[in-house]
Amino acid sequence: MIRAQGNQRRRDERGAAVVDFVLVSVIVVPLFLGTLQVGLFLYIRNTMTAAASEGAHYAAVLNRDTADGEARTRELVDGVVRTELIESVIAEQTEIDGQPVVRVAIDAHMPALGLWGPGIDFSVEGHAVKETGE
Repeated sequence: MIRAQGNQRRRDERGAAVVDFVLVSVIVVPLFLGTLQVGLFLYIRNTMTAAASEGAHYAAVLNRDTADGEARTRELVDGVVRTELIESVIAEQTEIDGQPVVRVAIDAHMPALGLWGPGIDFSVEGHAVKETGE
């Protein structure tokens, strides 16, 4: 008699693992994908920041123009990030506290769903002190 009740209890629990898996997956999968998205955004933002800094340093060397820095920045970004993500790359020479400085700014957007879909706009900058012949 006890065995019959045990078998009845096992039959009532058939399919419970599938239901548990679905309930847990509804929470875990979006959490995992969100973590991946944040990691991807940080990777792209840091890559663009490094490219902007490198472009600014490249343009800050004596006898180089801001256009050289802009071209260098585009070259570095194109090798890593899809060109559709980049809206503009601007290099300009300005002054900070009386020092000539090269500033490279990148305006871009990051899609909300991996590398596709609508996204958020962001910008990064790189600066370097311009070398002078004095």
